[in-house]
Amino acid sequence: MALRRSARLSAPSNAASPLLQPKTKASKATRSSNEDTKVRKPSNKRKKASLDSKRKNTVSNIRQNKATTTLTAVDNVFNPSSATSGTISRPHTTPPPLDRPVEPHTTTVPLLTPHGSSLVAYPPGAEEASPSKTGRPRPTATTGTLLEKAVAHLIATDPRLESIIKQHPCPLFSPEGLAEEIDPFRSLVVSIIGQQVSGAAARSIRDKFIALFNQDGKRDGINPTNHFPIPEEIVRLDIQTLRTAGLSQRKAEYIQGLSRKFADGELSAQMLLSASDEELVEKLTAVRGLGKWSVEMFACFALKRMDVFSTGDLGVQRGCAAFTGKDVNKLRAKGGGKFKYMAEKDMLELAAKFAPYRTEPTYPYYPVFIVIR
Repeated sequence: MALRRSARLSAPSNAASPLLQPKTKASKATRSSNEDTKVRKPSNKRKKASLDSKRKNTVSNIRQNKATTTLTAVDNVFNPSSATSGTISRPHTTPPPLDRPVEPHTTTVPLLTPHGSSLVAYPPGAEEASPSKTGRPRPTATTGTLLEKAVAHLIATDPRLESIIKQHPCPLFSPEGLAEEIDPFRSLVVSIIGQQVSGAAARSIRDKFIALFNQDGKRDGINPTNHFPIPEEIVRLDIQTLRTAGLSQRKAEYIQGLSRKFADGELSAQMLLSASDEELVEKLTAVRGLGKWSVEMFACFALKRMDVFSTGDLGVQRGCAAFTGKDVNKLRAKGGGKFKYMAEKDMLELAAKFAPYRTEPTYPYYPVFIVIR
């Protein structure tokens, strides 16, 4: 299941060059422009303007870009950009709020319950409540400042990140990204459907699965193409009927088991909002069909938690190795088990200084020690 796009990360050199250079194909217009540059030397004024442009503050650039940045579709099962009935989110169509309190170690987006209610980790006024009463830490940022704080922290920690951040603006934690209302139940069901199959097959199975619950036409005024089943509906359907959508026996059992936990209240949008990162992994990996890696990707791309660092991801391992100067190609050929590129302990030590914003490098515009696959 490909959750992220491909990119290459080379080992850092002593030169102050970007750690990642995305591959781009030069167009004819670009080549022509380059040829012209060789013939006509730029004037001193142009040189000065170019230098001034390069010296612009990165955090300022991020602030200016926030109003025009739109969510980039990432090829993963948690991507909310799809307009089909399988979408896991409800896009925010009005200008996004900039003052909603958020905290890196809790869910930063509003979550939809299976019945349509929208919940946030910090309702109005809750930011002033004592952590001993709320069970969660005090918020340290708002939806308007979270990305800026992360960018400032990462650049201050390692200035080599600045050029990468400039080249790859991040929409995931922008005010627009944080305004999306995510349906976590739907997201998890769709992630199970997508396991070990191609994207096209997953979409086909998902659509057939949804159609199982929309055979009577409109129900309660809901357009059937937009109606995703609630947990109680899935629990009432037997395994053999679920399998007619193209699900394997195990996937049908996984989805029914997940639905039962939501229907019984063992899992809920409220719990996913307030649980610590550790509690989240513990609760969700107890569900058959959800491993630690799947839960970490869910926490990153659906719940948009800021401090997810997936050491079990091969891309993360390769990136960490490259960042520390190791020859990734030699390590790949050599083999050596689950952590053949870099020991987990060493990876955690390397990433510790970037906390509490370790999710950032997993996104394509922050591939510091992450190879985006």
